[in-house]
Amino acid sequence: MKQSVNPNMRKHHDLLSGLVRLHVLHHAAQGEIYGQWMIDELSEHGYRLSPGTLYPMLHTLEKKGYLVSRKEKDGRVSRRLYRATEKGKEGLELAKKQLREFTKEAMKGGV
Repeated sequence: MKQSVNPNMRKHHDLLSGLVRLHVLHHAAQGEIYGQWMIDELSEHGYRLSPGTLYPMLHTLEKKGYLVSRKEKDGRVSRRLYRATEKGKEGLELAKKQLREFTKEAMKGGV
């Protein structure tokens, strides 16, 4: 079910961009992903990303060794497919551990 975009998400884009990268790694660890699919998937979680934001992020994750890509051509249409590397999977597991720790601490008390 598609969530409406919370206006505060745009306001706090820089803070939330790490979560977007974790979403990307999560899905890329499960199987190959491509940009438009990822944009649609992120919108299901309330994130609104343009191709001009997502594609540089994918390229950076690839440059840093978290993702690898391959080009797939189907007739006239070509698409770049991304998947997580071992480094990406390792980083994702570390991030999940840190998120659990943060969540446990953050949910103990009030704001």
